[in-house]
Amino acid sequence: MALRTSVPSLVTTAVALALSLPALAQDKPVEMKFGSWVPGTHALAVTGFIPWAKSVEAASGGSIRVVQFPAQQLGKANDHYDMARDGIAEITYVNPGYQAGRFPMFSAGELPFLMTKPGPGSAAFDAWYRKYAATEMKDVKFCFAHVHIGTLHAKKAITEPGQIKGMKIRSANGTVAKMMSTLGGTNVQVSAPEARDAIEKGVADAITFPWNSIISFGIDKAVNFHTDMRLYAAGFVWAINKPWFDKLSVNQKKVIDDHCNNAWAARVGADWGAAEDAGQEKLEKMPGHTIVKLTPAQLDAWKKAVEPVAADWIASADKAGVPGKAALEDLRRELATRNADK
Repeated sequence: MALRTSVPSLVTTAVALALSLPALAQDKPVEMKFGSWVPGTHALAVTGFIPWAKSVEAASGGSIRVVQFPAQQLGKANDHYDMARDGIAEITYVNPGYQAGRFPMFSAGELPFLMTKPGPGSAAFDAWYRKYAATEMKDVKFCFAHVHIGTLHAKKAITEPGQIKGMKIRSANGTVAKMMSTLGGTNVQVSAPEARDAIEKGVADAITFPWNSIISFGIDKAVNFHTDMRLYAAGFVWAINKPWFDKLSVNQKKVIDDHCNNAWAARVGADWGAAEDAGQEKLEKMPGHTIVKLTPAQLDAWKKAVEPVAADWIASADKAGVPGKAALEDLRRELATRNADK
């Protein structure tokens, strides 16, 4: 006996199917190449890149597949902003400070002794910078910004700012380079993956770096004195190719936007920051390594010696058309509100 289906039932089924088809078509599978310049085993990859990618894939129902390309596989560290702009990768991990002067507002987050806590510091800096990213990084989709906090690592103990005079320093970014020049040092501009080679060959005498990355990049084989202070911050951006993002479905765009917010900036900053800071204890336990402690007077001497760097940044912001003093005060307030500056 033939099964009978009512006309209303057929119409209802047809309408439901028709309504579902656009969503299925919009959410077609896409690949998101994630380009970075740190090793795949680096603490940031483990605590940041991989959890973020897995969360994106889960939230998109698997329609966005994130493929990791670590260790400069798609291009040199200095090129990662332009790689996102040009579509060499759909998302990249960028150190804007590798191109000194290109992103003057961003470099505020790199000023010496500005912050002490990478998690709250990342949240504060990301919240402050978003209003400037729209113009300063307009040729990519800004995802979020975060920081690490680092210090000096050298072949000899460094306790006084006067010791920097005549030394060759591999600086983390353009702002730190200005700090070292202010102190009489000579800057060696190489990216993190090239730093160990520079020190081993005598091109650099010391390096500004976070704690655990000294180990993950193998630089612990080249330096063995580590100054115990929160000297500087280095800021980073996750940048997305705009044309790729624009082609996503409405649902997929929402997934990306939900993963490009201040909450993720805080999470990545905190998780990576904790992993980096744990490197201090590791180095302390390694044979041949010395953690160099500073007295309060020595720390005050450092802070006083690098004060001109903030004045230089204010001048550069003014030149870029932004009232520098007011902008820096805004950033300091944001950091204080989140207790990131002490």
